[in-house]
Amino acid sequence: MYKRLISLDKNPDQSFFLWGPRQSGKSTLLKDLYPHALWIDLLQSDVYARYAQSPHLLREETAAQITPGGLIVIDEVQKVPQLLDEVHWLIENKGLIFVLSGSSARKLKRGAANLLGGRALRKELHGLVSAEVGTDFSLVRALNHGLLPKHYLADQVWPRLAAYTGDYLKEEVAAEGLVRNLPIFGSFLNLAALSDTEPVNYSTFARDVGVSSQTIKDYYQILVDTLLGFFLPLYKKKPKRRLQGADKFYFFDLGVVNFLTKRKSIEPGSEIFGKAFENWLLHELMTYNHYRDLYAELSYWRLSNGTEVDFIVNDMECCIEAKATQEVNQNHLKGLQQIKEDHPGVGRRMIVSLDKTRRLLDNGIEVYPWAEFVADLWSGKIF
Repeated sequence: MYKRLISLDKNPDQSFFLWGPRQSGKSTLLKDLYPHALWIDLLQSDVYARYAQSPHLLREETAAQITPGGLIVIDEVQKVPQLLDEVHWLIENKGLIFVLSGSSARKLKRGAANLLGGRALRKELHGLVSAEVGTDFSLVRALNHGLLPKHYLADQVWPRLAAYTGDYLKEEVAAEGLVRNLPIFGSFLNLAALSDTEPVNYSTFARDVGVSSQTIKDYYQILVDTLLGFFLPLYKKKPKRRLQGADKFYFFDLGVVNFLTKRKSIEPGSEIFGKAFENWLLHELMTYNHYRDLYAELSYWRLSNGTEVDFIVNDMECCIEAKATQEVNQNHLKGLQQIKEDHPGVGRRMIVSLDKTRRLLDNGIEVYPWAEFVADLWSGKIF
């Protein structure tokens, strides 16, 4: 079992939600951290049926089994939103502490469920990162298999990815009635995977899928709410010239992207490898930001002529380009050079690449080998 870097107190004094995609390792992590907690697993059909029919049982059972300050873990809490009213009462009146894990917040949000009004912290568990795998981390393996723990380690990952995607469509989408037409949603999902790391054009997607632009927006929101992806916004602060672009969408896991796009092998030097490398680097940045509770704003920068910088941290604190090339040259510097002209006060400018050695160019741009970059990132030396 990998040692996960998410910051969770072994003796929590406040309740918290732990959100994370299916198979990211939430249950394994919580069972390791809290072996003596009262455990309620709503994936078990009999447990689900009992609490769905009678949520008040939670109050009665904890009264008999748990003393004030005691810990209760409810796994897949989104399956019975009514339990959150009971959780709220028990926190307020009995001083109990809850760990509430789930793989989808959509049912809670859409059903106006009680999200405890700030009485519970929010934590997120992601797929593995390089620092958790350690010296055995393989970039090529990560870009091909994805970083869900069982998928990353698998010798034959394709059957696992097929089952994972099928379960998502069956259990998260169809079973919850999130869409009326599952085949159309499936077509959208394939197109969205092909456009991973790119700005989203709702009108184009609508024409290709045969639905309205609003439906496409709703479909993307399903992906966000079920933790299958997220948007990276366009940086819009204090532009000297017209910026252009829509928010970019990134899937949470490259293995899922590869399965949906039928890419069984991604080799260094290909255009696909470059897109996958960008997705992976954002995964490292975003996970570090969440696990360290930094609340940094991540965005990207793009001019109307297409000049672009992949990642902006906060208000130009640092600017990062992902280039899956073995030797960075002048042709790769355009975006970082232009952003300096438009924002003279910009902080560090970095290119993360497949270069073997770190370099500092005359114009102040840092060329970082990817392994050295993520090592510095997780050491707190980037932001």
